[in-house]
Amino acid sequence: MRELDQHSITEEVLRRFEQCENPRLKHILGGLVRHLHDFVREEAITEAEWVYAIDFLTRTGHICDDKRQEFILLSDTLGVSTLVDAINNPPAPGATQSTVLGPFFVEAAPLAEQDADIDPGEAGGGVPLYVDVSVTDPAGKPVGGATVDVWHSDDKGFYDVQREGGELARRARFVTNDEGRLRFRTTTPAAYPIPDDGPVGEMILQTRRHPMRPAHVHFLVNAKGYEPLITHVFIDGDKYLDSDVVFGVKDDLVAKVEKRTDPTMPDGEKATGPWHLMTYEFRVKPGEGAAPKPLGTRVTEDA
Repeated sequence: MRELDQHSITEEVLRRFEQCENPRLKHILGGLVRHLHDFVREEAITEAEWVYAIDFLTRTGHICDDKRQEFILLSDTLGVSTLVDAINNPPAPGATQSTVLGPFFVEAAPLAEQDADIDPGEAGGGVPLYVDVSVTDPAGKPVGGATVDVWHSDDKGFYDVQREGGELARRARFVTNDEGRLRFRTTTPAAYPIPDDGPVGEMILQTRRHPMRPAHVHFLVNAKGYEPLITHVFIDGDKYLDSDVVFGVKDDLVAKVEKRTDPTMPDGEKATGPWHLMTYEFRVKPGEGAAPKPLGTRVTEDA
């Protein structure tokens, strides 16, 4: 066809995908074309608006590197990451819910022993946090030997990979003991803004949204014979729980963090002042237990 208009163009584009031998690819591209064309027609997108959209996506790509993934951030702030997670990981009876991975996952997190202190104190302060969590099946049976990746921000709201020249900190890979327990010391994380100096920050500012995430600790749990679990544990009482900029909060993932003044922490280490205690039970559902391939992750071993 040569005489294409706003009504006939869609079917012609779809026709040109008819020889695609991959049925899933053909189906996805067809759906994308139909929805995108319908959006352009329904909103009567102007040429200037479409040029701005292309420029926005171009700038989003240009700001990505091995330590920052602006496209994941865009997906998160539009709720797409949470939507994809919800479709692929529906709630299972008795199992802990998953949530978004976030853009600061590092695949080569250092191995750590039980009761290790994973914060070297480079941020210069903060309230100590003792984390005591367990991994069980939905019925409460302990899951020993589970690999658990942990990572979180410092008390100023920054992740290690955001600090120029900083070493990996407040992240580690643990293995649960025979009781399914995992215990370590760190610093209480703070609520923080997502990186807002790029195109995503521009979108947030122009739409009068705030850029804040409530304080949380990330966990990625892998155990043989169980489905992988990517999730957060949020700190109860944080003022951003109901307006998380990336839509990641679920009631099941909010934990009370106790303020303690005991002179010693549970591992016997002397406390130098007030400290916090976080407890949580991760309930993983039976499955093949294959390691997850987080969508879009590009943070590398030398990040």
